[in-house]
Amino acid sequence: MIDIGLYVAYGLFGLSLLAAVVLPAINLTKSPGGLVKSLMGVGALVVLFFVAYLLADTSVSLKAASLGETESSVKMIGAGLILFYIVMVIAVIGIIFSEINKALK
Repeated sequence: MIDIGLYVAYGLFGLSLLAAVVLPAINLTKSPGGLVKSLMGVGALVVLFFVAYLLADTSVSLKAASLGETESSVKMIGAGLILFYIVMVIAVIGIIFSEINKALK
């Protein structure tokens, strides 16, 4: 019974992955101007990740060392967490700004 559920989950994951790749590609052929906006967003995330990577610490705790973590993996984990915090703060500020802007109109 579990095997059937796993195969269904794998199939649905493959379908969603295919849809996530094919449908935006179809939309890009209809409006190539949207590609520039998408690339700007991806570029901004890459820059933010670079900043987060520079801010991340490389010190490995005893617990992380016992789990087999290295300095590079700890730095990547730290960079991911810092990037999450940065994006979360930007999102919250955007929501607050949007609500205030909407209330003033």
